[in-house]
Amino acid sequence: DPVEDPEREVGRQLVPEEHRQNKFESVAGMLGGDGTGRDLRMLVWREAQDEPPNLFLRSLEEGAESEVAITAFEHPQPALRDVRKQLVKYKRSDGVELNAELYLPPGYDKDRDGRLPCLMWAYPREFKSADAAGQISSSPYSFVRGSWSRPTFWLLRGYAILDDPKMPIVGEGEAEPNDTFIEQLRLNAQAAVDCVVDQLGVVDRDRICIGGHSYGAYMTAHLLAHTDLFRAGICRSGAYNRTLTPFGFQSEERTYWEATDTYTTMSPFLYAKQLAEKQAPLLLIHGQEDPNPGTFPMQSERFFQALKGHGAVSKLVLLPKERHGYLARESILHVLHEQEQWLEAHNAPRT
Repeated sequence: DPVEDPEREVGRQLVPEEHRQNKFESVAGMLGGDGTGRDLRMLVWREAQDEPPNLFLRSLEEGAESEVAITAFEHPQPALRDVRKQLVKYKRSDGVELNAELYLPPGYDKDRDGRLPCLMWAYPREFKSADAAGQISSSPYSFVRGSWSRPTFWLLRGYAILDDPKMPIVGEGEAEPNDTFIEQLRLNAQAAVDCVVDQLGVVDRDRICIGGHSYGAYMTAHLLAHTDLFRAGICRSGAYNRTLTPFGFQSEERTYWEATDTYTTMSPFLYAKQLAEKQAPLLLIHGQEDPNPGTFPMQSERFFQALKGHGAVSKLVLLPKERHGYLARESILHVLHEQEQWLEAHNAPRT
């Protein structure tokens, strides 16, 4: 459709739908123009699901050669080349729109292979409106990267991956988002599970695990305590006792003394007995020198003691000399090993 500039009365044309490619582009910079004597050109990063980002120089002058490739990087992880990624959209039962990125293993055929085990990796965020909570912040055409910190590794183990299923905590008007944190977390998780199981039909409802880092780890502990949607959880560098962060956390600006009930309700530490009774398996991983004031290692150590004291299924892994994120090759490989062993032990088909 034409987009008119009322100031200059110049008609501009968007690329017609039938000519668009399944690629993602972002502008790296502009060159020339503005009296420099050189053509106006644009540096563009272009990528696709199976093509790593490469840089192109595109002339914006009429009649000039359209573009020149500056780089030609090859795929750094060929094993992931045939992974299928799609942006999925769904709704909470209260109508809030949500979205996530679904990854399916290379060569997966729904009719031949049936339903898959699934690993979800998420991070909750606060919003002041349902419209803002439903925004889409990713592209289905971006390059599929295999980072140790994301769950894409398990695509090569035959898992479906639901990455960053949105977990908005909405508080409109005068309402405080965290006053209904657990209720909204349940709605978000139920909607995500129903999407991959019922709407898309690619996931085995009985073999879904959830994980996250930092506030995502905190979310994971809550979801295992307050829902029956997940077989096991992976918690990395989380906080589990909100009385140890009494002057606020994330977007919470009230102190413990101003919102005592909210802080108490939002502490997974207090549900250790409940988690033990459910036999909900929780893997806790933490950097031993985490300096983040909200996620001191004591958070995982005390939570683990509470879980084991009640007979819960849990394991604590402390990484020497690591901080809130992990850097050493040895640490990263060990984290992957622990996560792999946890999923094998607690997300196998039931006998």
